[in-house]
Amino acid sequence: MAKIYIITGKGGVGKTSVAAAHAVRSAAEGKRTLLVSADMAHNIGDLFQVQVGRHATEVMERLSLLELDPYMLMREEYPNVNRSIASVSGSVGSAAAQAGDSYMIPGFENLFCLLKIRDLYLSGDYDRIIVDCAPTGETLSLLKLPELLSWYVEKFSPVGRMITRILTPVAKFRYRMTLPDSAAMDEIGKIHADLVRLEELLKDPDICRVRLVCIPEKMVVEETRRSYMYLNLYRYPVDTLFINRILPEKTGSSFMEHWRQIQTQYLKELESIFTGLTIERIPWFSTEIRGAEAVIRLCAPAIGGETLFDRPVRSDNEIYAPIEGGYSLTIKVPGAAREEVEVFPREMDVDIRINNYMRSIPLPGVLRGAKMTSRTLEDDRLTICFRVRDDV
Repeated sequence: MAKIYIITGKGGVGKTSVAAAHAVRSAAEGKRTLLVSADMAHNIGDLFQVQVGRHATEVMERLSLLELDPYMLMREEYPNVNRSIASVSGSVGSAAAQAGDSYMIPGFENLFCLLKIRDLYLSGDYDRIIVDCAPTGETLSLLKLPELLSWYVEKFSPVGRMITRILTPVAKFRYRMTLPDSAAMDEIGKIHADLVRLEELLKDPDICRVRLVCIPEKMVVEETRRSYMYLNLYRYPVDTLFINRILPEKTGSSFMEHWRQIQTQYLKELESIFTGLTIERIPWFSTEIRGAEAVIRLCAPAIGGETLFDRPVRSDNEIYAPIEGGYSLTIKVPGAAREEVEVFPREMDVDIRINNYMRSIPLPGVLRGAKMTSRTLEDDRLTICFRVRDDV
């Protein structure tokens, strides 16, 4: 079975170098490996000092590089998806799509990158796909998109056909706007099925793993903590934290020794936060990581041992359990504070908001319409209790 490894972190922490080291190590183990850049600021070509484009480029035995361009993917590989989304978006998008113009709803470009990664996985051409993602904020937007779109399509589809059938004549003649036709609605249904399968693939720990890269500095530590919390909220399997650019114990400089002491403080903090993950420490290299030989040097001392591609991962971050009179739902949200978490139960779903991120969780049939009786946050776990019997 092929595997996908998603490498992400705050901008400037060295995630591309860590992703490249994964790829080189994988190829050295005899695995057909593809290193994919899903960051619009592509730099894997700069790192390996080769020209990389929209087609996979082999840079060494069993290792190829690919840079994804969502706008090219939209136009050339997924035109039906784009036309359907544009049609549902209304008359402007529909007219642009029918005219052959490039039209993309803001934020949807990530969808085409995800679909391409899915297709590369399903092709069977590679044993391991290493994804060098954009900085964490964009990566979170990327990874929450399948669930978000699936939720909207699922809610819209049952009534969408009826609404468009009734309102299309009125919209066309009175308001001079075009609503999606039945063919577009059919295509949206197919997209929904694709998104469900994509979500299952990315959240399957036997197929996909997410790995975080950071450096021991305050702002980076805080962003990495939040990213880990949000990734758990969306049920993505995170298994490793790479701490990059760690200064040696003897620097020979009072200035560098001051920074080493600061790093020591944040190293302890990171180890206390990420207790459930494998933590790898990467030393500060005195030379720039550039070129295949430099990446190979990084692999040896820094990127783990024999277990690099087979790490344990916790799968208990979303559990339903029976309680007296109902059920509880427990979700792992490491590092979350009580004041950051809001819970909004609805008839069919429960919405969980942490700061600017919200996830709508469809409730199982037995909990549809159940009443929330309590919510608690203890030991990095959010527990929501539901009552399903009125007489309790």
